[in-house]
Amino acid sequence: MTVFLPRTAALGGGLAVIAALALSACGAAPDNASASADGKSAATATSAADFGGMDALVKAAKKEGTLHAIALPRDWANYGALIDGFQKKYGIRIEVENPDGSSQDEINAVTSRKGQGRAPDVLDLGSSFALSAAQQGLLAPYKVTGFDGIPEGQKDAQGRWYNDYGGYVSIGCDAKRVKECPTTFKDLLRPQYKGQVALNGNPTQSGSAFGGVYAAALAGGGSFDDIRPGLDFFSQLKKNGNYTPVESTPATVEKGETPISIDWDYLNAGYADEFRSKGVDWKVSVPSDGRFAQYYSQAVNKGAPHPAAARLWEEYLYSAEGQNLWLKGYARPALMAAMEKAGTLDKAAAAKLPAVSGTPTFPTEAQQAKAKGVLAQGWGKAVSG
Repeated sequence: MTVFLPRTAALGGGLAVIAALALSACGAAPDNASASADGKSAATATSAADFGGMDALVKAAKKEGTLHAIALPRDWANYGALIDGFQKKYGIRIEVENPDGSSQDEINAVTSRKGQGRAPDVLDLGSSFALSAAQQGLLAPYKVTGFDGIPEGQKDAQGRWYNDYGGYVSIGCDAKRVKECPTTFKDLLRPQYKGQVALNGNPTQSGSAFGGVYAAALAGGGSFDDIRPGLDFFSQLKKNGNYTPVESTPATVEKGETPISIDWDYLNAGYADEFRSKGVDWKVSVPSDGRFAQYYSQAVNKGAPHPAAARLWEEYLYSAEGQNLWLKGYARPALMAAMEKAGTLDKAAAAKLPAVSGTPTFPTEAQQAKAKGVLAQGWGKAVSG
């Protein structure tokens, strides 16, 4: 996140990749002076209008013909449908490298491959990590057509990043292996759950695991300013034998190694669909004693080797078509309220979202930075031994 955000918790048994980027040791970047008819450069365009309009952007992107993405599992929040939809609509090939990588992997690729043709064009980062990347000067300012509809506080004023989809921390449970599924953080401390409670990664590296600790903190009397009760919770969970350090993935769920998984609700809800045919009765609940919501964010690499395709990808993601595809993957799109008002929201998909009461609030950049520091110093000690 910095909290790094692995995508290892993709839904379903396997991760499909559209194509793997060639991992050559070097290679110069292609000429990224993709230009419109009047000579405007896509690499510096701050909006479609700035480039001469959507038609000009589409033409330049098609000329580039390729988009480099990284850390996008096809089964994470319905990314497979988004990738396929973009390719079909524009005829631009998307190459996805390291689909179950982390945000740290994404940023490492941006910095280590600067000026190279195999650098990622676009990034999908946890919101706090997007803030950090912007501060490092790694992101290009670009405002999608729907920029004004993204709520304040969920976008950078310069358009260097903007939230795309999010969800709530939830508890997933294999009802065939667990006699009584827990629905709150308090429940997770019960002795019958010995060795069964897992996170989707390490909270110092995983966005969903970070959210899990934050939610546990809220359940234990903490706040956005105080994540320490979350550390105390997992320390107690470790001491009583309930916490397992096994990283929860679709494979570990199917094998019964992580029958209780703390993860984003859109992933756990997807498990329920994916695993039904495999005999896994996966129940999902958003704990009432620790409601924590968070978004991921989109960004364009400032040095994107395919700058027009990168910007067109963002336009697609923030179109009604793209936003509704995330919604069909149980994720809450950033433009959900604006689309509902405009009448473009997929109401059937929205009705299938896990039930949650109240309005979500989010920690500020300063609060998240403070929480990161506490976790960096205390997580290992909390779950060691």
